[in-house]
Amino acid sequence: MVGLAFLATVLNYVHRLSFSYLSATGPLRELIPDDAFGYIGTAFFVAYMLSNAFSGFVIDKLGTRIGYSICMAFWTTAGLMHAFVVTPLQFGIVRFMLGIGEAGNWPAALKLVTEWFPPEERSTASGIFNSGSALGAIIVPPLVAYLGLSYGWQTTFIVLGVAGYLWLAAFWFIYYTPERSIKESKARIIPPMKLVRTRFVSMFMLSKVLIDPVWYFVTFWIGRYLADVYHWDLKKIGWFAMLPFIVADVGNILGGYFTQFIIRKGVPIPKARKLSVGIFITIMGGALILAPFVITTAVSALVFFSLAGFGYTAYLANALAYPADVVPKSAVASVWGLASVGAGLGGAIFQSLSGLTIKTFSTSHGYGYAYNILFIGFGVSCLIGLSIILFLMGPLVKNEKLHEYVLKN
Repeated sequence: MVGLAFLATVLNYVHRLSFSYLSATGPLRELIPDDAFGYIGTAFFVAYMLSNAFSGFVIDKLGTRIGYSICMAFWTTAGLMHAFVVTPLQFGIVRFMLGIGEAGNWPAALKLVTEWFPPEERSTASGIFNSGSALGAIIVPPLVAYLGLSYGWQTTFIVLGVAGYLWLAAFWFIYYTPERSIKESKARIIPPMKLVRTRFVSMFMLSKVLIDPVWYFVTFWIGRYLADVYHWDLKKIGWFAMLPFIVADVGNILGGYFTQFIIRKGVPIPKARKLSVGIFITIMGGALILAPFVITTAVSALVFFSLAGFGYTAYLANALAYPADVVPKSAVASVWGLASVGAGLGGAIFQSLSGLTIKTFSTSHGYGYAYNILFIGFGVSCLIGLSIILFLMGPLVKNEKLHEYVLKN
């Protein structure tokens, strides 16, 4: 079952990032300047934010099978529509629709993991399904380079859409909720405002405003960075831009397994989660802040992108397990969706700021200087987010009031 969530996450990132690479050079680059690219990214994340506000509740209400299927159908159709638009405004619209659908992947996959795995194994299972994001990012550069150069960008989007529909058919006929989890998963739904008013959810949401945009910087801007600073073409980007995501995939597995390992050694689950997150976010933030002072070649740049990606995915493998540690199973998807409103808000803000920063400072100081500003800014941002997790979120223990609420008739 976790393999189905893994494949869905692969497709999620393939659909998400194909536009970024296809527009890094070639015909789409001529249509999409730097500031427009930033605004199109903002459209995606505004939709992502709005969708997260309700997608988790829809999935909790409808169940994993129906909820996950609706999300996949929506984002696959939006991805397919990329083949039939030609202006920045039109791309902004289809990217907005893509964000609406893609936001549901993580609440749905997290609900799946909560239904199928015990607490001590959830960080590992979460890392496994979330490794699909890094594998998707690995696949995208060579895949879209081959399809785009051989058949054109329109055909590329059509092929990716067909792949999404094939997953949808397989999932619909294979997935079921295990009997032991049916009652808990269908328990009373907790209203959104009741969840938001809890310290855990509100601080979790705030931390994601500052941390998640780092991953979006790595995934959305690496192609343009290599084209702008080192003048790489799509073919070369296709071969080498996958390297940071291979390392990030290791982070997904290692981050989850490290926590599982120290839990088995006797470290309490709440302490183990925060210890792991502290280590991995420090790696991410430190790499980004140090990068402008060390990077001298494209290869060294890829190393620092890799460290940042590794730190993020290792952190996320643990963060995905937070909701199930604190809230009832019937609210897990809802909480992750609400927390990810912060990710969408942060993505929208930082994508626009990134585009404006590149356009403004590349003109006067060059692309290298402009991107260095982003490296340092994102590094500081994620370390602030870490301080929120460690000192403001509170302990990752069962919220008795919320558990009592779902048991009431």
